[in-house]
Amino acid sequence: METKEKVFLGLKLNGIMMLIFNLLFLAAVVYLFIFGINTLTVDSNSVLGILAVILAIIGFIKNMIFWAGFMQIEPNEARVLLFFGKYRGTVKENGFFWVNPFFSKKKLTLRARNLDAEPIKVNDKKGNPIMIGQVLVWRVVDTYKASFDVDTLNTKIDEVNAKMRAYENFVKVQSDAALRMVAGMYSYDNMENEDEKLTLRSGGEEINDILEHQLNERLAIAGIEVIEARVNYLAYAPEIAAVMLRRQQADAIIAAREKIVDGAVGMVQHALRKLSQEKIVELDDERKAAMVSNLLVVLCGDERATPVVNTGTIYN
Repeated sequence: METKEKVFLGLKLNGIMMLIFNLLFLAAVVYLFIFGINTLTVDSNSVLGILAVILAIIGFIKNMIFWAGFMQIEPNEARVLLFFGKYRGTVKENGFFWVNPFFSKKKLTLRARNLDAEPIKVNDKKGNPIMIGQVLVWRVVDTYKASFDVDTLNTKIDEVNAKMRAYENFVKVQSDAALRMVAGMYSYDNMENEDEKLTLRSGGEEINDILEHQLNERLAIAGIEVIEARVNYLAYAPEIAAVMLRRQQADAIIAAREKIVDGAVGMVQHALRKLSQEKIVELDDERKAAMVSNLLVVLCGDERATPVVNTGTIYN
């Protein structure tokens, strides 16, 4: 049966009041010890003096144990409480508190953290090698899973930072796996003569939403929530980048040529129609074909055309 995070409902006292009580208790212990010593000084066999010293020693030990029960919780922090290995609950309330000193209090931060992952080389849906990177914002939302379902390595020294480094490593590994999966599901871009509904390059927010969903599924086991995930780097791998650049340039040239030809044909049609309507000149089919050819060469050519002035008849 899966155990989930629960709120600590045990004894939790105001830390300031317990601090004052502990100081007063320590003062009483010191006074009792001095009283016992003074009594024994007068009469070394005094039962009252021996009893006072014993009670003072016991009280001092208890006082030292009580000091271990204090804990301070800042905003967006939590304490996971364990009693000899048994999970008793989580305290997320901010403030200064005192709990059973025999509780083990594991500190966790609930603040949002960033991960800017280095671009990795993956294959897209078509098998093209691409470089893709991501940036995500994450935080711990389930303290039980974060504490007991993820190996936090050696946390004896600098416990909180060590835990967070372990979480960061876990998030990095799982985010790389999710990014590889998403990249393999879609093509980098629309290929020639194909109509991809969704690609990595044009997907935008939809690709980011899919990536975020994949990450949340993978990181839920660790009690981690992905607030936002985005693809922040996308490019062809260096070995095919030059080839793909030439293909993109060719596509751009073809698209530009198509637009130029469409415009030129429209201009030729308009010219022939105006000549016919205004009855400026009558052209037979052969002359119309020659005129169309000449106009298309002038309008579609890369270089400026050099006009030739005909000083004879229109048929010479």
